[in-house]
Amino acid sequence: MDVFIKTIEVHLQISNDSEGFKKLLALLKATKLKPEDCLFVLEFTGGYEYRLVQFCQSKMYSYVRISGLALKRSMGMVRGKSDKIDAKRIAGYGYEKQSKLEAETGGLADIVRLKRLLSQREDFVTDRKAYDHRYSELQYMMDLNDKDSMLKRYKKLAADLQKLIDKTEEEIRKLIKANDAFQLNFDLLTSIKGIGEINGWTMIAYTENFTSFENGRQFGAYIGVVPYDFTSGTSIKGKSRTSKMANQQIKALLQMAARAAVIHDKELNLYYERRTALGKHHMAVMNEIKFKLVLIMFAVVKKQKPYVDKYKIAA
Repeated sequence: MDVFIKTIEVHLQISNDSEGFKKLLALLKATKLKPEDCLFVLEFTGGYEYRLVQFCQSKMYSYVRISGLALKRSMGMVRGKSDKIDAKRIAGYGYEKQSKLEAETGGLADIVRLKRLLSQREDFVTDRKAYDHRYSELQYMMDLNDKDSMLKRYKKLAADLQKLIDKTEEEIRKLIKANDAFQLNFDLLTSIKGIGEINGWTMIAYTENFTSFENGRQFGAYIGVVPYDFTSGTSIKGKSRTSKMANQQIKALLQMAARAAVIHDKELNLYYERRTALGKHHMAVMNEIKFKLVLIMFAVVKKQKPYVDKYKIAA
């Protein structure tokens, strides 16, 4: 792990474990810096920073994690890239914005495990789909019957992977149920039409149970459903578009949620019809629906009240 101490302009490289953290504390002590007076600024990697976060929490040191996207936007055009240079830039970012940064609290163990379980589930789903595809392709190309030995092996592999998917999902349900804060927000999220288990779990994991993003617009930008104007002076006037640096995996998951919401939610269905009637492209409107769902999810969690179907009440 590369560390840069801004106030004394010192760089050091340590191991990402307790021995490395002791080395860091020794340097701070030698330079008469008190760690309890420092702000530890880390890039939000989604897991690799976990050990240092645990260390800061155990010692009650102030820390904050910054997304790579926020860092990149704050720096503009830069030259050169290495772990050492990145550490210096992160330290500089934290130093400049320290008055606006809010130190984090709370444990991350359940969040990290939830993310890993979701990632593992996604791997199993991808592999199962691959075997299903090979099964169908081979059956079509060679006109084989279901009892053929080659097909049976693919079928067994797909079935075994489905069992692993089921077991992983059951473990996720137990993890959510064991954490009261997770379960409360999960129930609120799934009260929204179109939001099922997978999207509910994913939102809790990647918002860190709605603590790592201030509002729905921030999260919408993170997953790439908030369009930005593409203009410059009078010569460049392009269409508004979303960021390509966004988390495309979560955006893709919300696609199914948006489809279900348009079918089952009267308000969003009418919105879709109005927008398409104006000539808006289907995918552009679906992107707007995704953003609306994000805003609704953040709203129900903030208010701590389930989603209310206005049209159902009126009926």
